[in-house]
Amino acid sequence: MAKSILFVALLMIGTLAVKSQTASDSVKATISKLFAAMKNADSAGVMASFHPAAIMQTLTKTKEGKDTIRANTVEQFASSVGKYSFSDLDERIEFGAVQVDDGIAIVWAPYKFYFKQNFSHCGVNSFQLVRINDEWKIQYLIDTRRKTTCL
Repeated sequence: MAKSILFVALLMIGTLAVKSQTASDSVKATISKLFAAMKNADSAGVMASFHPAAIMQTLTKTKEGKDTIRANTVEQFASSVGKYSFSDLDERIEFGAVQVDDGIAIVWAPYKFYFKQNFSHCGVNSFQLVRINDEWKIQYLIDTRRKTTCL
């Protein structure tokens, strides 16, 4: 009897913990799964983080120093991630602003990127997420990249 009461109490506590997760927490979890998949060289995990119609872009500079936007498909990105080994791709982010309204969310996340344990570059990720069937997916990602003046 005491064991069954303890089991029910633990089940209720676990249920409350799940229900107490905020929309912001859920959004952050989706983004964290993306970076875990990158670190694990898991292309399927990368794909699972994005909506099928997602857009990826990078604000970068040309050789002449002019700003330009480079686009990449999620499929291309996921494929390249899968070619590396565990921990080769280590993007360390900090969650800045997270805003959620109904089924959309935005996240501002400064980062530092390490390639094979060596600092490569830094910048900011700007995510747009959508909630489809009670699951957050990345719909749009644009980032900046630079070697110095990291946030």
